[in-house]
Amino acid sequence: MTAAGTEGRRSNRRGIATRENMLEAAVRCLASGDPGAVSASRIAKEIGATWGTVKYQFGDVDGFWAAVLHHTAEQRGELPVRTDADLPLRERVSAIIETLYAGLTSSHSRAIENLRAALPSDAGELRRLYPRTAAELSTWGDSWLQSCERAFADLDVDAARVREVAAFIPGAMRGIVSERQLGSFFDLDEARRGLTNAIVAYLEHSGRRVNP
Repeated sequence: MTAAGTEGRRSNRRGIATRENMLEAAVRCLASGDPGAVSASRIAKEIGATWGTVKYQFGDVDGFWAAVLHHTAEQRGELPVRTDADLPLRERVSAIIETLYAGLTSSHSRAIENLRAALPSDAGELRRLYPRTAAELSTWGDSWLQSCERAFADLDVDAARVREVAAFIPGAMRGIVSERQLGSFFDLDEARRGLTNAIVAYLEHSGRRVNP
């Protein structure tokens, strides 16, 4: 019984190692930017595995992409949020902008961008064809919104405006990061300061406004 139990634990460890190797291989392949890298079979071959191994570990390609997204989210962790009572609004906004500016150039971010570009852009179609992947992406949006709400919860800001800001910041930062990658004629330090200033002006004391 002991020998059988030991063998079972070893087999389980091998399975976990195979799963982790496949997820890391997926990130490496997807981060290359090659559209052809968005292939579970190709990624499996990168570590000498088979499509059968993918199905055993993840069920199907939808399960595989959902697991890749979950893996990158675990590696990234939550957005660091400082809510010190004496931390000014400007510093909180600037911290979010700079965190995204650095994070969006990581290999995990490049992998995610390549994967999302290959998936259906229509939300309904994505949910129909890749329900587990769509569900994982949906949790990202919820987590991001919650992080932004926590970042400003103790300040005099309007909750609706915080949600609006949370909705546009990722796209705005992807645009600035794209400018850096393509080679911009603009001062991107100035661009980030301008975005920070605009957000601060929009949020500052907005909690006092009277809704019509």
